[in-house]
Amino acid sequence: MRTINCIKYGENQQGLDYVPYPGELGQKIHNQVSLKFWQEWLQYQIMFINENRLSPINPSDRKKIEQQMEKFFFQGGADKIEGYQPE
Repeated sequence: MRTINCIKYGENQQGLDYVPYPGELGQKIHNQVSLKFWQEWLQYQIMFINENRLSPINPSDRKKIEQQMEKFFFQGGADKIEGYQPE
């Protein structure tokens, strides 16, 4: 198991075994984001894509998703999802 110092959960957190996204952003996530924090992103990402009717295949939509990923991990949190009401 690979351990890292996670930017959200601190020291000795289980890290990702792979670089989850291409480029510099992916490397930054690999080095600073724990598996637990990554899983939180995946849940948020699904809601973000669905509520905004985005398609990861569309380059402009992919850019919006990437911007939210950057905010989620490194800029104090992603945007609130309009229309989403927690149960």
